Amino acid sequence: MNSVTHTSAKDAQSATPPAYSLLHEPWLSVRLASGTVTTLGLLESFERSREIVALAETVPPNLVAQYRLLLAITHRALSQKFGRWTEADRASWYRTGFPHNAVRAYLEQWQEHFWLFHPQHPFMQVAVLESSDKTRDKQKPWTQISLGSSNGNTPVVFDHAFDTQPAEITPAEAVNTLLGFLQFTPGGLVKVFRGSDKAGALANTAAAIPLGNNLAETLALCLHPPETRSDGWDDLPSWEREPLTESQLSGDPVFASGPNDRYTRQSRAVLLLRESNGNVRWLRFGAGMALADSEGQPDPMASFRAGQKGPVRITFSEGRAAWRDLPALVPGPTDENVNRRPAAVISYAASLHDELGVGSGDYQPLLVAGVAGEPGRPAKLVRWRMEQIALPANLLGDPDRSQLLKAMVGDADTVFRDLRWLAQRMLTESLPDPGHPDTRAKAQGLLAAGPLSPTYFAVAERALPDLMYQLGMGDFDAAEEHWAVTLRGAVFAAWRSVVAGLGSTPRGLRAEARYFPRLFGVLDKHGLKTDEADNPPQTGVMS
Repeated sequence: MNSVTHTSAKDAQSATPPAYSLLHEPWLSVRLASGTVTTLGLLESFERSREIVALAETVPPNLVAQYRLLLAITHRALSQKFGRWTEADRASWYRTGFPHNAVRAYLEQWQEHFWLFHPQHPFMQVAVLESSDKTRDKQKPWTQISLGSSNGNTPVVFDHAFDTQPAEITPAEAVNTLLGFLQFTPGGLVKVFRGSDKAGALANTAAAIPLGNNLAETLALCLHPPETRSDGWDDLPSWEREPLTESQLSGDPVFASGPNDRYTRQSRAVLLLRESNGNVRWLRFGAGMALADSEGQPDPMASFRAGQKGPVRITFSEGRAAWRDLPALVPGPTDENVNRRPAAVISYAASLHDELGVGSGDYQPLLVAGVAGEPGRPAKLVRWRMEQIALPANLLGDPDRSQLLKAMVGDADTVFRDLRWLAQRMLTESLPDPGHPDTRAKAQGLLAAGPLSPTYFAVAERALPDLMYQLGMGDFDAAEEHWAVTLRGAVFAAWRSVVAGLGSTPRGLRAEARYFPRLFGVLDKHGLKTDEADNPPQTGVMS
């Protein structure tokens, strides 16, 4: 420590001029229609939103957080300009873009709060950390807010940096990392202001974002409705609120006032420390304004499937592609299981498509991205992922089409469960002492780590685009026949992959000979008719 007192240090910081305006500095990575990837500030990003094909961020949590930030800005700018708007207004913005003057006026009104480094209003940060007795003498490496980095006792995902020697990052990297962290941080120990803290709004979530042909279309598709509250309490983003205080950081979790609050919630208290060259190496850190959970207030980008004890958020699990959760990602009939519901942004997109009058050949790309923790230990992050699914646009608003798609995708999982049970029995009998519980457990483990699941679902996934095209065109009979042939082929391909691993031992050949005929029982049970040409050779010839 140097000899400067805390009071004079605070005064010195207050005298430090703001630095790095997010309105003007290039920090947001975008892909232009020409194919060029470049970085822009917020003002230019909105002004060129019809030239921008999509955001080009490659880190999934940061990408989702960027879209949420832009949506909060758009919503507040339109609320300030128009108060309320209709679906016809949103359709007009989709076709021609948002009124740039409204967005520019809003951003310039709040420009003082869009400095990354600012003595009173650092963007999405907590200035009180500089003066608080609990944090002013403490520094943490910037990797504290990096979901893909190692710090403290967290597991390594992508890098092996040391806490005591963090490498510098640019301000652009710092703000993008901060945005992703605040949205996806898992709950757990914090020890500053509170012993532990709640998770971010999208922790352990596969967030869904309907995509347009350009950034303006994407924002129009995902834009949440105008405010309808009558109690005078607006849904404000973090930069329109008073700076957080120590009492708020130490207080109880607070329910979100709406999507703008959720999209910009400061779920942890962070204060980036600027190096002399403008980069970031260290920060101050503590518990944030914790987000209270509410089943009646789900996140607009979170989808839910039916669980044993109620709705369960869709997340990423090992070996499971996002398309297998289509039953929870596609809107369905109003009388469907209430525990299974798509993200609200998908419904917003469906409503806009209804207003636009989409044709039978139009598609709605759906981005699914996020971070997932280990099952039972959500604070231990083990993967992040980003996938894209192209859905027929008219499928989103047609209960018959969407219900049929859900049923067919559900059939794929149902058939696989029966196939897995049969393959496990065969694999158990191919091992010594098949009646012992440990043998059954070993067979189960071998099957889980083997090619059965990847092979089966890879075959099914290759046929998915044609299936959705047929459903979108209303050719239901062709879709059903196509999917039946696909699942039949997936069953045989997956079965062959397991048989190949049995080898040519007498025990393995006997197990195969015994269980292969039962495979046709599985097919018949699910109405998957078999043809002579589909039947692979039996016994050892199969391998």
